[in-house]
Amino acid sequence: MKKRSSYSKRFWEIDAARGVAIVLMILFHAAFDLRYFGIYRLDFGWFFWYLLPRFIASIFIALTGVSLTLNYNRSKKGARERFARRGLKIFSFGLLITAATYLFLPGGAIFFGILHFIGISTIIAIPFVKMRDKALLPAAFALLAGFYLQTLNFDFPWLLWLGFAPADFYTFDYFPIFPWFGLILTGIYCGNRFYPNGKRAFIINEFSGGPAGFLGFLGRNSLIIYLLHQPLLVLSILVLR
Repeated sequence: MKKRSSYSKRFWEIDAARGVAIVLMILFHAAFDLRYFGIYRLDFGWFFWYLLPRFIASIFIALTGVSLTLNYNRSKKGARERFARRGLKIFSFGLLITAATYLFLPGGAIFFGILHFIGISTIIAIPFVKMRDKALLPAAFALLAGFYLQTLNFDFPWLLWLGFAPADFYTFDYFPIFPWFGLILTGIYCGNRFYPNGKRAFIINEFSGGPAGFLGFLGRNSLIIYLLHQPLLVLSILVLR
């Protein structure tokens, strides 16, 4: 059997953590769809409808930073091109979601959602993955700048992607660079801290089966699951209603 290279080696705990976020995301969107289409009004309160989706997104975004660090540290040669290709691919999927929501859900069309954000962040991450421990300083700046921008209203939409949101702006999914790039940078810091040079700096048992294996499978296929789960949920609800 051919031994897997260190570049392609995956860490089960990262995939499993991403898998947990996938499960929570599907459960949240199922509840959201049931409520949106008037099938069943679920009143879970502010924690569920406001904090839970942001918690789920925070897992995805921070793990993106960790993964970018692993990718870079395992093979610095050609990293800029890899990041650019990956970022453009993810951003392109985001544009498809923009088109679909603009056509079918114009009231909450997604112009800069999580895929747009992760795509752009992947492209601009190269200078920051080299910063290692110093990544926390720009992370703090991005977070504070984003929280400040949320207290302001603007009369132009052109810098929406940065966090300059108009007063009447509404969308189902919005992840501007500020403050969310701060979590990318936090993930970059954690990746360098806990996985220096692409290797674990701590000891943990390997789990490849059972619940951890299933979560790992979801985590390894998170992008395709993200793209397909909402159309399938909506189709199921409309068929069964």
